[in-house]
Amino acid sequence: MSSNNDSIQKTVIVALLLCLVCSIIVSGAAVGLKDLQRANKQLDLQKNILLAAGLITPDRTDKATILSEYEKIEPRVIDLETGNYTDTDPVTYDQRKASKDPARSRVLTGAEDIASIKRLENESKVFLVREDGKLAKVILPVRGYGLWSTLYGFVALKPDANTVVGLGFYEHAETPGLGGEVDNPNWKSQWPGKKVLDDRGELALEVVKGSVDAGMPGAENKVDGLSGATLTSKGVSNLVQFWLGDQGFGPYLEKLRKEGA
Repeated sequence: MSSNNDSIQKTVIVALLLCLVCSIIVSGAAVGLKDLQRANKQLDLQKNILLAAGLITPDRTDKATILSEYEKIEPRVIDLETGNYTDTDPVTYDQRKASKDPARSRVLTGAEDIASIKRLENESKVFLVREDGKLAKVILPVRGYGLWSTLYGFVALKPDANTVVGLGFYEHAETPGLGGEVDNPNWKSQWPGKKVLDDRGELALEVVKGSVDAGMPGAENKVDGLSGATLTSKGVSNLVQFWLGDQGFGPYLEKLRKEGA
C-alpha cells in the first residue's frame, strides 16, 4: 500500500513539475515574442495606409518596400471638434484606448452614431503625403459596424478633400465570400475617383444596394453594394458617411477645402 502511495505521489510531483516547466517556457515565449508581434502589427498598419493611398500595390508589400514608402507619410493628430492639428505625439497616441477612455472621448447619441461605434475619441490620427512641400493626399482612419464585426480601415482623399484615392480595411470578421468581399480588389477599385460631396456641397458618398449605372444621377457619389451582403454594405456606407461627416473629420476636411480654394 505504501509503495502504491509513493508511486502516485511521484506521478503527481512529476506532472506538477512538467506543468511548471511548460508554463515557464510558454510565458517566456510570449514575453520574447511581444516586441515582434507589436512590430508586425505596426508594419501591417503601415502597409494598409500605403495601399489606401495608392503608394504601393498588393504585389509590392514586402517589408523593405513598406518601410521605404512609409517615409513619405507624415502622421499628425487632430482635434475632431475643431479640425485643428494638436501637439499630441502621433507615435505614442493610442486611438483605440482613447475611444474607451471617458476623459478622452464622449458617448454618441443614437442619432449621431450611424456607424455604431458607441464612443468617439476627442482626437484622431491623420496621415499626410506631401509632394514638393504641398499636400498631395490625406489618409483617414475609419471604423464602423458591419454585420458581425467592427470594420477598421482607411480612406484616402486628394488634397481637395472631396476626391477618393482609395479605401481598404485591415481588420474585420465579416462572412467570407459575402461581407468579406470588402477585401475584393475589384470592389475596392470602384472607390478611386468617387466624390465625397454632391453638386450642392452636401455629403453624398455611399454604398448602394445593387449596381451603379454610370449614367444615373449622382453616380460619381455611389459605389456598388456587395452581393448578398446588404448589412455589411450598409455598414460600410454608414461608417464612411459618419467619418467624412460633421461628427468625424468634417471640420478638418472643411479646413482643407478652404485652404485649397
